[in-house]
Amino acid sequence: MANRSCIIRLSRYKNALNRLKGLNFVRVFSDNLADAAGVTAAQVRKDFSLFGITGNRRGGYKVEELADQLNRILGKNQLHEFIVIGVGNIGRALLHYPGFERSGIDVAAGFDIDPAKYNPQSQPPVLPLEQLGELIKTRDIKLAILAVPDYAAQQVLELVLSAGIKGVLNFAPICLKAPPGCIVNNINLETEIENLIYFINAAENRK
Repeated sequence: MANRSCIIRLSRYKNALNRLKGLNFVRVFSDNLADAAGVTAAQVRKDFSLFGITGNRRGGYKVEELADQLNRILGKNQLHEFIVIGVGNIGRALLHYPGFERSGIDVAAGFDIDPAKYNPQSQPPVLPLEQLGELIKTRDIKLAILAVPDYAAQQVLELVLSAGIKGVLNFAPICLKAPPGCIVNNINLETEIENLIYFINAAENRK
């Protein structure tokens, strides 16, 4: 099984291929993809070999064919439905992010505990948290995004898991641990910004 770093690189290769397709490229070489992902050409070929993807030393890879292979590996060859829990600033932005549709992702609904945010007629609808279990069951949804305060994150995680969710992208500023049978990816924007500030300062101090 490929590790998380490999899958992240595959996503970068796929995004690079989409740009090349837009420029009417027919073939691409591992060097081109390596530049786009910030790795070596040897790493590109090693990643591809894990999934049986082979190219031609002289002819490279066919862009259309390679894009289809990567989409299948990453599950982008079919539509995936998400729900968003917490319709504050981050949650609202995620509900209406236009890039999801281009990536084969459909946000089925948003959920919140604040009645002032409910809007069952919007697209996607924003619903009471009490309706979460029913929608997950009827639509067979397996993926959720948490954009709730840190003090509520663990309780909400347990709620969505008990309703049948298998994968969670967590934007709450707390690291949630994945129980058996579930995958939780934690995204802490504050930590990412702190890391960025540190490395900028370190680079400035070396001058």
